[in-house]
Amino acid sequence: MKFEGIYTPAITPIGHDGQIDRKGFAAVLESLIEARVHGIIIGGSTGEYYAQSAQERFALAALAKDVIGSRIPLIVGTGATRTEDSVEFAKAAKEIGADAILVSSPPYALPTQEENAVHALTVDRAADLPIMLYNYPARMGVVMGDEYFSRVSESRNVVAIKESSGDMANLHLLARKYPHIALSCGWDDQALEFFAWGARSWVCAGSNFLPKEHVALYEACVVEKNFDKGRAIMTAMLPLMDFLECGKFVQSIKHGCELIGLPAGPVRTPLGPLNAEEKKTLETIVATLKRTVAQITSVTNHA
Repeated sequence: MKFEGIYTPAITPIGHDGQIDRKGFAAVLESLIEARVHGIIIGGSTGEYYAQSAQERFALAALAKDVIGSRIPLIVGTGATRTEDSVEFAKAAKEIGADAILVSSPPYALPTQEENAVHALTVDRAADLPIMLYNYPARMGVVMGDEYFSRVSESRNVVAIKESSGDMANLHLLARKYPHIALSCGWDDQALEFFAWGARSWVCAGSNFLPKEHVALYEACVVEKNFDKGRAIMTAMLPLMDFLECGKFVQSIKHGCELIGLPAGPVRTPLGPLNAEEKKTLETIVATLKRTVAQITSVTNHA
């Protein structure tokens, strides 16, 4: 499997009763397919997997496959502290016919590079599916480094990595030493740099509610190789990226979805909602971004 394009880590709508809104979840998936994103990821942090039971995660994966069918690739997250649990999520992904799995470091456990590699390879053996690694040390507590990559890259299934360390040195390491592991941008305000270093995909939560704008940046840099246009679009998107890092990431993504009429509902505890001022700020940022990107693409498309 080749990872190319915009891959959206889908939100999980929650009803007022605190239960997962299955109808709303299907609507979110349909909206992403209609917007022509290139793939959908479920069971990631944007989808609040950490606040869901194992049964909820199994059911969401099955529902996602039912809705998506074979229209676009479905990638299922396997994140868990226990390797045994990650193995079960990987097996379930295989059973429903997922196209790939997302494999992260076990949070809180702080494994060594070797232990972390053994974890990934154990999950790999359980599913035998294409793997996108997920390097996010800010959440997991450990970074995937050279020793880790040298071990896991021996598997033919390890085909891509969502690199979310924020460390450009790790991006350079991957691009130079492990070119067979396809780079996917996982640190939004570095998207331009990722594309310059050969990344051909971007896992971006903001594409839940601004898919066309994220696709526009990907197409400018990767398809058209027009980095002047790419810089202009990125400049317009940076205020959103800065806002999303203010400490209420999932809440902001969900409110963004509500702005375009998608059912999102509240976040689950321990998180809380945006306040009125934060909502207003986000709404202003989104309106300006959409208007500016539309102008940029209109001008360049008619040039």
